[in-house]
Amino acid sequence: MTSFTSNPRDFIRVLSGKLILMMIALPLGVVTDSNASSEEDAKTVAALDTKYQAAVKSNDAATMDQILADDFVLVNGRGKISSKADLIESARKQEVTYERQDEESGTQKVRVWGDTAVVTSLLWIKAVHADKPIDYKLWFSDTYIRTPAGWRYVFGQASLPLPKTDSK
Repeated sequence: MTSFTSNPRDFIRVLSGKLILMMIALPLGVVTDSNASSEEDAKTVAALDTKYQAAVKSNDAATMDQILADDFVLVNGRGKISSKADLIESARKQEVTYERQDEESGTQKVRVWGDTAVVTSLLWIKAVHADKPIDYKLWFSDTYIRTPAGWRYVFGQASLPLPKTDSK
């Protein structure tokens, strides 16, 4: 044990250093929420991604805005890049009228690594876009990060539409 009786300044310096470390560590604990298990995080992100897909289906720009990170990027199967602003504008203009925008039951998988989660699922899209009907399925991966405000959708990547099968 160290004695600080000989020099009070040493005691104050050590105490100040410990206080600074605590002030740095406490907010980090809030951001990472070390009490939440990966299983709880996976359930939270799964529900959030399902909520996001429902918001897209109903052109609910306000809900999409809450879930998408400001620097969000989507890359589709043809390499087209869309930003948060692009998706919000499309929803507000109701450029697509969805009959279906649904994850196929049993295909959603969420993987969590600390403050990052990736959702993969098979999505069925049936809609009208630019007066033309569309009806296809595709695989997607959605990446979420934990922020001080909660989980946010930061990056999405979608496959090309899958070939039609005779199993309809």
